[in-house]
Amino acid sequence: MSPAPDEDRGSAVARFQEGYGFPLDRFQQQAVSALLRGASVLVAAPTGAGKTVVGEFACWYAIDRGGKCFYTTPIKALSNQKYRDLVERHGAANVGLLTGDRSINGEAPVVVMTTEVLRNMLYERSSTLVGLRYVVLDEVHYLADRERGAVWEEVLIQLSEAVQVAALSATVSNAEEFGDWLASVRDGCEVIIEERRPVPLRHHYFVNDRIYPTFTTGRRKSPTAEQQERAAQALAGVPNPEVVMLERRSGRGHRVSSKGRRVRAGPRLRWPARWQVVEELRSRGWLPAIVFVFSRAGCEGAVEELVRAGLKLASKQERRELDAIAEAVATDIPSRDLDVLGYSAWRQALLHGIAAHHAGLVPAFKEAVEVAFQRGLLKLVVATETLALGINMPARTVVIERLEKWDGEQHALLTPGEYTQLTGRAGRRGIDDIGHAVVLYQRDLDFPTVAGLVGTRTYPLRSSFEPSYNMAVNLLRYRSRADAETLLGASFAQFQADRAVAGTGKELARLDDAMRGYSQHLRCDRGDWTEYAALRRELSQREKREARERAATAGDAVRTGLASLLPGDVLALPWLPRRGLAAVVTLRETKRGDVLAQVVTEDRRLERVGTRELDAPPLIAGRVELPTHGNARQREYREVVASRLRSVEPPLEVQPPLPVQQGPSEEVEELRRRVRAHPCHDCPDRSDHERWQHRFDEVARDAERMRRDIQRRTGSLVRQFDRILHVLTDLGYVVDEQPTEVGTTLAGIYAEADLCIAESVRRGVLDGLGAAELAGVAAFFAYEPRGGEATPDPEIPTAGLSSALNEIEGLADHLRRRERQADLEPLRDLDAGFVAPAYRWANGAGLDDALGSLELSGGDFVRVTKQVADLVGQLRDVTTEETSTRARHAVDALRRGIVEA
Repeated sequence: MSPAPDEDRGSAVARFQEGYGFPLDRFQQQAVSALLRGASVLVAAPTGAGKTVVGEFACWYAIDRGGKCFYTTPIKALSNQKYRDLVERHGAANVGLLTGDRSINGEAPVVVMTTEVLRNMLYERSSTLVGLRYVVLDEVHYLADRERGAVWEEVLIQLSEAVQVAALSATVSNAEEFGDWLASVRDGCEVIIEERRPVPLRHHYFVNDRIYPTFTTGRRKSPTAEQQERAAQALAGVPNPEVVMLERRSGRGHRVSSKGRRVRAGPRLRWPARWQVVEELRSRGWLPAIVFVFSRAGCEGAVEELVRAGLKLASKQERRELDAIAEAVATDIPSRDLDVLGYSAWRQALLHGIAAHHAGLVPAFKEAVEVAFQRGLLKLVVATETLALGINMPARTVVIERLEKWDGEQHALLTPGEYTQLTGRAGRRGIDDIGHAVVLYQRDLDFPTVAGLVGTRTYPLRSSFEPSYNMAVNLLRYRSRADAETLLGASFAQFQADRAVAGTGKELARLDDAMRGYSQHLRCDRGDWTEYAALRRELSQREKREARERAATAGDAVRTGLASLLPGDVLALPWLPRRGLAAVVTLRETKRGDVLAQVVTEDRRLERVGTRELDAPPLIAGRVELPTHGNARQREYREVVASRLRSVEPPLEVQPPLPVQQGPSEEVEELRRRVRAHPCHDCPDRSDHERWQHRFDEVARDAERMRRDIQRRTGSLVRQFDRILHVLTDLGYVVDEQPTEVGTTLAGIYAEADLCIAESVRRGVLDGLGAAELAGVAAFFAYEPRGGEATPDPEIPTAGLSSALNEIEGLADHLRRRERQADLEPLRDLDAGFVAPAYRWANGAGLDDALGSLELSGGDFVRVTKQVADLVGQLRDVTTEETSTRARHAVDALRRGIVEA
């Protein structure tokens, strides 16, 4: 769309403003003016600042001028919410919705969609793109997401230059860098940064039964030492100016003088009870509030605890309205599923003005909570961090119970960006003069750490972009290989890598200068020191290599021993209690190709045994018969196995002999002789020479690492693309750098296991399966158990499914071997835990019967079932006519009841 004439710009802004009833903020005016001039914009602003108004202007202007605008969001829930907002503002005729499972008025002038839908349109050269003038990328900082972030970059580097982009981001510390990249791929981009929150935010710390200010200045900036000192004094309740910090020792606060002397014990510090926190917030007039708890079970437990404590936060009138909302939810969900979902307890809490919000809730419950909170009926929502993503639920106060959360491997401190995202909910524009962020006493974190996190403003945006098999064939459908590589080189990932290389190059030059300086000291009057140092270096490298080879030989013996195990084998493990016996119950292969055994011990515990636990091959002491029903996660199953272990006698030799350790090779012995015979070896100043050599070698190693890093970063995505094409060419998906017919099939499959799915279609694995069985196969590809633990002994409902899954697992193993050979990350382990639930649900079962023994929340069930339905829908478009018909029936059977409520 061409720039608006100068005289039209003012009137356009004025007409747009009329629909809002308030004047635009300065940053909103800047962004709107940039769009009117024909430029793309990046708007980085705090949560609640009103950056979506910029996106809404693009929608309004497209309707006003007769063009098209796509409004994209990262998740379907946000797309649905934005669709409702825009329909209310512009009317149903002017707004459409495309989310993969919903299609409404797709040719409207304004279409709301998930970013994946737009990415797929670009690859398919969809006719819907004709006339597109604006694309709004809401929550664009989501491109840092490890699993789905690449989609944003795929869109940005492939959109026509004629399309203006309005990229809306949370506050990030490298907005200028991101804007520079956008300018390079969008023919210019104006970066507009708004750091001021529309409602000021005050930070507090709740310890014992009182709330204290985190910073006495009341301003959001990195705390000085003096500010931390004052805050610590306030927390301790100590007026003495000598007291500079509060320490936790044996659960008690101690006052410490500036000279380091403990003067006397202060009050015992404790985490406040939840009901006490809520009562304090109510007494201060700080409700409604959102309390962030980083686990679903923790959210549900907190709500139950508050209800049990008798907290009633809703008035009689509010309870009547909340009851109507709850009744509306009940009418949309089959009665047989309501009990399974815990509807009665959920409704009871709702009537108290309290609710949970997390991904484990079914969408109907979550949307009801959102609507009730937005209408001011709910006074307290206990939520996981997923609420921080775009959902319109501002509160007067945000409470964070813990500043640490599980990151998949350990409990890690929140990043400053995560803290900012969470507390961004505090303060309702037009309602509150001030928002409040309250951190509860952190038993394991000292106060300066807490204050440091709250005051830090550094949260950079990092690209997670990587090419995939599907991306590769889609790029080659309409482009040459050279053009595809140019496109990859234009990504934000490569942009950041190139900038890092520039900085590394300067550091490398500094190291080279240091090496030249050190080399002046590497001279010896006894002989050639450089020659002597090279001999010493070669000797050290050979000794280390031989040590590694000996260790690898022992490791190979362990791997071979693990690979020979069978379920039912009894192992003698010296570190176990009692007699040291354990029975193998399941075996699986890790991504590295090693075998990992799950064993049941004599005291009924379930443990893992792999290469990390063993330094010698496992010793088999006998065999037991495993139970035919149940799995090792069930206590009854483990009790049976443990009782059968009593019949096995432990071996006399618990630890098998290790492989014979070989001594140094003849080459090493010869090098040792040459070192001792060298004239520099007896130099009286050798220790001085060695110190300088040590410094030189350290700098040389750093320089070499930097050179390798520069080589790795330069063109790294193109090299990854080349490896992917190597695999695709070997398998026949690409010939002469063009996708073949099966390559076109792969181009239509958007899933993590894309190549394995395409291979299954190609080899006819899905042919002959019924509709419900297709749902089961799709679940095998789509499902990932929470926590990463494989589902033990999953149920496979039919012989046809069992045969198909066995064949798919064989294909997956074959692909993993090829990927390792090509130096690619191998496909993750597939898990059959959701196969039976998907099959039963597609066959019409209720929620309880569909889940069977699988422990899964209602929300997770809905989420995974929608993923399964999406994948079956893709199969419908790439399989034979007969299989396609069954896939269509499967999609209809999956999208019912609570999945669609």
